[in-house]
Amino acid sequence: MSRKSYSPDFKARVALEALKELKTLNELAREYEVNPTQLRQWKRQLQEDAPHLFAQGPSPDQQADEALKAQLYQQIGQLKVELDWVKKSCPLRLR
Repeated sequence: MSRKSYSPDFKARVALEALKELKTLNELAREYEVNPTQLRQWKRQLQEDAPHLFAQGPSPDQQADEALKAQLYQQIGQLKVELDWVKKSCPLRLR
């Protein structure tokens, strides 16, 4: 017996449906072919993690991306300066 794997999008969609409470958890579980216990867990996880979505400040991943981007822009600038210097100092004109 293999375990079924669900995408994060699917989990979020089903958990949001559960939070709306338009249908019972058992009805949703049958509709989406998910175990009701699993559905309760996704619903609880969404409720607990929702405040983090609206937290102030960038996430650690965003901070790391910004730092990498700044470092890459610095390297690009340095390489451009070096290329300009080589073009000026080279006896043969580089195009």
